[in-house]
Amino acid sequence: MTDTHTLYSDAYAAHADAADPLQRFRAQFHMPRFGDVEQAYFVGNSLGLQPRGARAQVEDVLDKWAMEAVEGHFRGNSQWMTYHGLVGAQLAEIVGAQPEEVVAMNSLTANLHFLMVGFYRPTAERPAILTEAGAFPSDRYALESQVRFHGFDPSTDLIEVQPGADGLFGMDAIAAAIETHGHRVALVLWPGVQYRTGEAFDLAEITRLGHAAGAIVGFDLAHAAGNLPLRLHDSNADFAVWCHYKYLNSGPGAVAGAFLHARHATTDRPRFAGWWGHDAATRFRMGPDFQPTPGAEGWQLSNPPILGLAPLRASLDLFTEAGMPALRTKSEALTGYLETLIRSQLDDVLDIATPRDVARRGAQLSLRVRGGRAQGRALFEYLSDNGVLGDWREPDVIRISPAPLYNTHADVLRFVRTVARWRDA
Repeated sequence: MTDTHTLYSDAYAAHADAADPLQRFRAQFHMPRFGDVEQAYFVGNSLGLQPRGARAQVEDVLDKWAMEAVEGHFRGNSQWMTYHGLVGAQLAEIVGAQPEEVVAMNSLTANLHFLMVGFYRPTAERPAILTEAGAFPSDRYALESQVRFHGFDPSTDLIEVQPGADGLFGMDAIAAAIETHGHRVALVLWPGVQYRTGEAFDLAEITRLGHAAGAIVGFDLAHAAGNLPLRLHDSNADFAVWCHYKYLNSGPGAVAGAFLHARHATTDRPRFAGWWGHDAATRFRMGPDFQPTPGAEGWQLSNPPILGLAPLRASLDLFTEAGMPALRTKSEALTGYLETLIRSQLDDVLDIATPRDVARRGAQLSLRVRGGRAQGRALFEYLSDNGVLGDWREPDVIRISPAPLYNTHADVLRFVRTVARWRDA
């Protein structure tokens, strides 16, 4: 077993990076600069870096528009009529779904609302949505507004499960909440990874518990897609939504993703229909009656933004080449290295709020600075001023997320040493 003194050395980090079978992928991204050196960028959980291939994909669309104009919808392998389908199989592989179960469309919160049209069907006996306390605000706003839209009261019908004293949930708390409230719950909506703490969840077990209570189960995978190996189809979840601008590196405001389990492929649940969800074989007959495409594509509304989808193709090619199993192996190594150095070198400075069990976390460690918010902000600003970028979440969390496609052991060591300099100044 390697001692912590050795782990804290340049030689160890260099050796670990040289032995990394995925090290070549770092060169496939534009790394932000800090003066004459690259920034140590740990914010892929907020905005992933730009793949070098993204520009060519966007320029290909622009060139096609310039040269072919409207005919670009119908010509070539990257024609716009079927462009969204170019990412379907790769997305399905990443999230563990069948190709017909996934679609790239809209934005995350829009997808959540549109899918709740069909899958949140409250009644007087079952009006409630069950979710986690401290959910990302966009989710909470969406859920509260849906409860109100259906004429119910969020104060009683938006059930927020409270974490334990350590700020984490764990399956026991989730199971207890479903057991207590399940008879009133129409929908369980849970994150794949809790954004503030980085706690990851067992989707299949949550789905099993929710279904046993008679509820629909959906997931927000904003912080899980491209981060953790997922098995959405096997989890039996009814639906899921996620974004592509975090771990999937598709640019600010990128087109989002949605999953609809195959058993709902031809569902007669209500939906807000749009032209692009109509069966492609008859779409251009312009008939008055909506005939949905089976599967997730039938929940599309408008034709997709082709320029917005183009960068996703570049990122997905890298994920396909690397493979999620290898990415997860490297992620565990990098995050484990970060945890080991923090506990051995910075235990007097930082408290790790993320679970120690690797099965209960992804690439992110959420850190609280001992001494409170003012100390936390001071450290966060010092890191930024020294070319080490994490992100801040109120009231007192610095999130550091080593993304396996482009972060290195040397980046992690740089973070730890920068914190140590701040402490020792």
